[in-house]
Amino acid sequence: MSNDQPVTDLVTAARNGHGQAWDALVERYAPLIWSICRLQRLSNADADDVGQSVWLHLVDHLDNLRDPAALPGWLATTTRRECARVLRATRGLMAGGHVLDAETLPEKHAAVDQKLLAAERHAALYEAFLNLPLDCQRLIALLADDPPVPYAEISARLDIPVGSIGPTRRRCLDKLREHPAIATLINAETETAYRGIRDHPRAR
Repeated sequence: MSNDQPVTDLVTAARNGHGQAWDALVERYAPLIWSICRLQRLSNADADDVGQSVWLHLVDHLDNLRDPAALPGWLATTTRRECARVLRATRGLMAGGHVLDAETLPEKHAAVDQKLLAAERHAALYEAFLNLPLDCQRLIALLADDPPVPYAEISARLDIPVGSIGPTRRRCLDKLREHPAIATLINAETETAYRGIRDHPRAR
């Protein structure tokens, strides 16, 4: 199966026992799992252990995924939990009995969280982009090019009036935001931000 198929199609096929669909899921999202493990400073052996655990969890829960399009977020969350499990099992003690873990390194912990969020965003955007109509994919790809492609050239390449590029871009971005993978990510970030405001000392 092609690796550029929508995740919903791959999940459905994998549920029906198609090995190629499962292989395509692993190929697409293994880099996300690996990057989270490396950002958590896991060794190669521990990262492999986490990866195997995450895929086993997915096998167990594949039939229960309510929204297959949100799979990138599910994988990222499960990977972080498995990383925490491994770190708890292998953490050492610093001199003086201080535990060496993320809690003792707040600045580095915050930096790692930001990188993990970036990796999760990338996976969600990739999935949502693949589900856009082809004309939206082509338009967004040209608009995101570096250096920027002039509107006149975009008009000529896509055979659309220059004046319709802006409105079409907005419609395409609206479709991107409506994709379940992006909606799940936005909801999670909103909840995190709300929790931070709610727990702030001045809010109590």
